[in-house]
Amino acid sequence: MKVVILAGGFGTRISEESHLKPKPMLEIGGKPILWHIMKEYSHYGYNDFIICAGYKQHVIKEWFANYYLHNSDITFDFSQGGKMEIHKTFSESWKVTIVDTGLNTMTGGRIKRIQPYIGNETFLMTYGDGVSDININELVKYHKANSGVATITAAKIDQRFGVLNISENKITSFREKSSIDGGRINAGYMVLEPKIFDYIKDDTTVFEKEPLETLANNGLLTAYLFDGYWQCMDTKREMDLLNKLWNENKAPWKIWKD
Repeated sequence: MKVVILAGGFGTRISEESHLKPKPMLEIGGKPILWHIMKEYSHYGYNDFIICAGYKQHVIKEWFANYYLHNSDITFDFSQGGKMEIHKTFSESWKVTIVDTGLNTMTGGRIKRIQPYIGNETFLMTYGDGVSDININELVKYHKANSGVATITAAKIDQRFGVLNISENKITSFREKSSIDGGRINAGYMVLEPKIFDYIKDDTTVFEKEPLETLANNGLLTAYLFDGYWQCMDTKREMDLLNKLWNENKAPWKIWKD
């Protein structure tokens, strides 16, 4: 089963970092968040990736092209014309297809553009800016047990701020946030049937709008309720948080072994 990762957006809400590279290439512990996402899927045996690139897509291509350089010990012998010797080779069991899905293409359009690489197969899809400790095999099992075109992971998030109790437009009290205040959001980590391509019109289609809304109205969109760890990297604050967890060896999404 192939894994599609959306990695083509501009990352405007973290522009102090993403003006140099696509947001999925921003680093946690010295590795792009894209790498972290792929390591999780790989842990469950999913190693065939399709990266939907766009903004600064060359950065993604160059990083994978030089993967050995990034992850191996190397000697450059300039006395022999710059001969390169790789001493310690570490490679993943990945197949990575990077597709330039356009600079201004919407999320649905990016998915539509990679249809030739999917064929008539069920596939996995997620966003290139969020990490989780979700069990991918359980997600796939749940999807197969339900008759739908798409299954979305509905992650529970905590309320970030304090809560106002309001009655008839009057604030009656203040209280601290609690777990019951959190709602569920689209956390990505989807399972999609190839039928999904029929719901996407063109590059202007926002996947989270008409396609998913139509599926929901037709009873073909399933929610996988997930109460584990999920965190996006939408802001500099969130990037700093993820780096802090990684550097302190407390990263909940690191489920693989080194």
